[in-house]
Amino acid sequence: MNHSVMFKVRQFLNTTVSELYKCTWPSRSELLESTLLVMVTIVALAVFVFVVDQAAVFMVKLISGTL
Repeated sequence: MNHSVMFKVRQFLNTTVSELYKCTWPSRSELLESTLLVMVTIVALAVFVFVVDQAAVFMVKLISGTL
């Protein structure tokens, strides 16, 4: 039984490596461009969330009369 499990694991690993050779990997410049795009998007989203949060705090203070 242990031999059967090892055979299945080996077969899975061989298939995985075979599939990885079929993948198209990005070039260095494509990878850097994508990374920069993700970082800019994250910063923009963080700024947006901060602005919306500050607006909500302002509105709550305005409504509650603590402004």
